[in-house]
Amino acid sequence: MKNDYRKLKVRILVQIMATILLTGVAEIFLCTVFVDGVFQRLFADAVVRFFQGVFSMSENQAIYFYQQFFVFHKAEILIVTYFILLMFSLSLVLTRVVRYFDQISRGVDQLLVDSEQPIILKPELSSMQIKLNKVKSVLIERKRSAAESEQRKNDLVVYLAHDLKTPLTSVIGYLSLLQEADDLPTVQRKKYTTISLNKALRLEDLINEFFEITRFNLQNIELEQNKINISLMLNQLADEFYPILEHKNMSALVQSDDLVIRGDANKLARVFNNLLKNAVTYGYEDSIIEISAKKRDESIDISFKNKGDKISGQQLNHIFEKFYRLDSARSSHTGGTGLGLAIAQKIVEQHQGTIKASSSEDFTEFVVSLPQKS
Repeated sequence: MKNDYRKLKVRILVQIMATILLTGVAEIFLCTVFVDGVFQRLFADAVVRFFQGVFSMSENQAIYFYQQFFVFHKAEILIVTYFILLMFSLSLVLTRVVRYFDQISRGVDQLLVDSEQPIILKPELSSMQIKLNKVKSVLIERKRSAAESEQRKNDLVVYLAHDLKTPLTSVIGYLSLLQEADDLPTVQRKKYTTISLNKALRLEDLINEFFEITRFNLQNIELEQNKINISLMLNQLADEFYPILEHKNMSALVQSDDLVIRGDANKLARVFNNLLKNAVTYGYEDSIIEISAKKRDESIDISFKNKGDKISGQQLNHIFEKFYRLDSARSSHTGGTGLGLAIAQKIVEQHQGTIKASSSEDFTEFVVSLPQKS
């Protein structure tokens, strides 16, 4: 870092030293050529004529003043002349230095320009050029990510609004049939009632997804630190998911030592709930979801592993972004808001932990690493 501007410092130093040297050479030239050299007589005559013409002096008076100012005080006059020349020369050097600041200022202005053209500065400012281009790349990437996230959010709202209308229309339709036909057979009445209930439950899920979006954007997650038995929490979670697993003929196998950490039990339960729900959604039917918790050094790793389609590297790079969903062809039955993993990552990071995803042809795995605190 200390040598970032070495070229610039060397160039400025060279310019200053050259200015001092050239000013000294110019002063010596004036002294040896005009004051004490070849042009001394011409210089003296010019000064005398100047006094005669400007101040209306006689020749003797002009010669007297020339001797008083230029002969008897020659050393002082040369010193003053040298410093005047030096100040003038240094001002020119400073003007060139200020141009570097102008270049940097223009480079900073280009950060605000909506263009991917690189910022180009003088070679002496190569270090600043690299930094400005890095900042510009980060700003462009953030802008692109924000635009993509906003677009996914807008698309999601449109999809959810459409999906709200579909089950609502069905509920109204079947309830209207139940109201209008008093003599419906019991079996048919039960069928319509069941359909209406299922559609109403789907409506509830969609409304909860809307609230999920609002909560994620507006709330600050605050943690309540308590001791948590990870093994107990994971087993309870697997039991709660039994009906959902049974529906796909899946099972959850929990393997965990008796491990205890400090953290927010409700928030971490939400993390593990999202990961297990994700494993069920994208896992193959008739498969086993492996859940494990192991101690490693000063942390505890909680893993959720399921058999399913391989997630590509590009998808893994975006999997924890808000509103990002793996299923490209959206299913109104399985598609979520795309917030589950984003929320999970935020909660884990607030616990000073990390969450990572990996995928192969054989399985997909999410690993949460949490610090083990006493």
